[in-house]
Amino acid sequence: MKVVILAGGLGTRLQEETTVKPKPMVSIGGKPVLWHIMKIYAAYGFKEFAIALGYKGEVIKDYFLNYRYRSSSLTVELATGDVTVRQEKGEDWIVHLLDTGETTQTGGRIKRIADFIGSEPFMLTYGDGVANINIRNLVEFHRSHGRLATITSVRPPARFGDISFNGDLVAHFEEKPQTGSGWINGGFLVLEPGVIDYIDSDSTLFEKEPLERLAKDGQLVAYKHDGFWQCMDTLRDVRLLENLWSSDRVPWKVWED
Repeated sequence: MKVVILAGGLGTRLQEETTVKPKPMVSIGGKPVLWHIMKIYAAYGFKEFAIALGYKGEVIKDYFLNYRYRSSSLTVELATGDVTVRQEKGEDWIVHLLDTGETTQTGGRIKRIADFIGSEPFMLTYGDGVANINIRNLVEFHRSHGRLATITSVRPPARFGDISFNGDLVAHFEEKPQTGSGWINGGFLVLEPGVIDYIDSDSTLFEKEPLERLAKDGQLVAYKHDGFWQCMDTLRDVRLLENLWSSDRVPWKVWED
């Protein structure tokens, strides 16, 4: 099952960092937050990633093109330019870097890579949030309910989209209300190919009409995650994640060194 990561947004609320790089490349503990997200999935055996690029996508391309060299010891023969990789520490991931447009919205990015994903279910997340979520349990939950989409709901501040429930079914989805029940869209979705039919164009926000219509049609269920979750929207969020990474226990570090 491929993991799609939406990494093309402008990151306007984090302009201190995103004037020179896309938000997924903002560093936490010396590694881009994108790397942390991928490590979470890889810890559960999901190691093929399709990264939907947009704003400053070349920065992400350069990072992965040079990843093997950056993470290993090297010997460089200056006369010839030959490079020998020593003490290799790279990841055994497959990373597809897919251009999806500079200004395309989240739904449009998903629709643009639909042919690449094919007829198989896939996972979807954003390039700016980490959690100690058990990905295998999430996938099993999705399969057991037989719906088109599973969304992970979490309980952080009420500045995000509100979800109300009928059992595990999502009875109502509304993006960024002023008040709500306290459960919000935390990303980490599992989707069937049929969700593409709910996306109209490049300008479609996946968090608006598609998820709202999926909920209305009884095709959206929620996996409730009571553990750690944190997005990285502001400089304050970056500092929080940096402080946590420097602590003895990193809440989202579900992988072994």
